[in-house]
Amino acid sequence: MRVMVLVKATEDSEAGVMPTTEMFEEMGAYNEELVNAGIMKDADGLTPTAQGKRVAFDGASRTVIDGPFGVTNELVAGYWIWEVADLAEAVEWVKRCPNPMLGPSEIEIRPFYELEDFGDEVTPELAEQEEQLRDRLSE
Repeated sequence: MRVMVLVKATEDSEAGVMPTTEMFEEMGAYNEELVNAGIMKDADGLTPTAQGKRVAFDGASRTVIDGPFGVTNELVAGYWIWEVADLAEAVEWVKRCPNPMLGPSEIEIRPFYELEDFGDEVTPELAEQEEQLRDRLSE
């Protein structure tokens, strides 16, 4: 099962407050554990939303919105992509994570959809196309 593990933003992360050296060391050691266990596939931190943009869609219309964006605890400051046996394993790994922020923080775990989740809407041709795209991405 693939999951995206989302580190939720805080007022500090949105203000651009950088982690301490100790936090970098602790997170580095944790990430090393994840890699050694074969779980972590990708990870990164994100800049504050003041440096980002959103594109709003309404039919054929597109509107570009400059950051910063909305309610801080609904924003994402970083992520991991993991391959785990199930959601329970992901929860156990997250519980071992050092606090990713200076103060209180949250981490959200979201499973990825798999092609079979879409049922008959995914034809064999569409499944083949998706497989070919994923193969190209892994090259």
